[in-house]
Amino acid sequence: MTGAEGMTHEASIATSARASRRDEHETWLLHHRADRRQVAIVGAYVMLLFAMVLVPLCRNVLCLALACWLSFLNSVVIHNQMHKGIFKSRALNRAFRCVISFGSLYPASANIASHNLVHHHFDDDGQDDWAAPDISAFRWPLLNLIHFPNVAGPRTFAGVSRWARTTRQRDFRTQYYLEQAFAFGLTGALMLYDFWGTVFFVLVPQLWGARGILRINLIQHEGCDRTSEWNHSRNFVGRAFNWVMCNNGYHTIHHNRAGLHWSALDEVHRREVTPRIDPALDEGSMVVYLFRRFVLGRMHGKPADREVADGVSLASRSVRRAEAEADALTE
Repeated sequence: MTGAEGMTHEASIATSARASRRDEHETWLLHHRADRRQVAIVGAYVMLLFAMVLVPLCRNVLCLALACWLSFLNSVVIHNQMHKGIFKSRALNRAFRCVISFGSLYPASANIASHNLVHHHFDDDGQDDWAAPDISAFRWPLLNLIHFPNVAGPRTFAGVSRWARTTRQRDFRTQYYLEQAFAFGLTGALMLYDFWGTVFFVLVPQLWGARGILRINLIQHEGCDRTSEWNHSRNFVGRAFNWVMCNNGYHTIHHNRAGLHWSALDEVHRREVTPRIDPALDEGSMVVYLFRRFVLGRMHGKPADREVADGVSLASRSVRRAEAEADALTE
């Protein structure tokens, strides 16, 4: 076998191996079987919202609290869906985006502009992050956490609206306005059926999740070094937490390799991030961190990179931005 033939043979084996690994993860409907968890989250959340409107027995504090928690997870699913579509069918992905838009009362496609194309860039391209951690500047950190969505929300949707009006992506505009119509239309229909029931048991959870996901920008980036390749984000590495959160606690590797499916983030975080990040940015518990930072007001000093011999090869930020944009606009 010649050298060229050997290389071709090896490439064929590698391609077959990758295809085999893909087949292990896929189902007939989903790109990745782990996404059944995300579909279950959204399904449980939407059913609970309708149950609280239609079934008087479900109108209680426990159901409302559970709906608020599921609403936050619905926003996590929006984040993941807008990076990697769950379904193999493009039509199903677009329909699912309408459902999750209703769950948080904002169009899921807004994440393309606000998160994929702006937040993932930090300020490398001269465009300010609309939800940068320093846009709220109270002296007591807890007030910043509470107030942050009041500043980040209007900035974000002003930016998204500008982008929607000016982008050449007609498919984006069509889907964006469809999601708006579905989310607000269905919520309005429920209000016509039962105004106060919908306000307390649908609108409150919707807004809770939407505002909560904005606060994550503050929690995961405040006090970090956004010019660093490894210390730009704070991670929450608890296993139970990340099972529920679909691995969204691993934020550094998500920024560095936005194309990775969420189910792989824990493994790649341990391999690539842990040896290089300032250990203070790997938090074991979000609850402990929130109490220490936003109640006690304590924060570690500026993080420092750690040098390791077996350096991981990262593409330049400009290349990674281009890949994130391509992924965002092709679903």
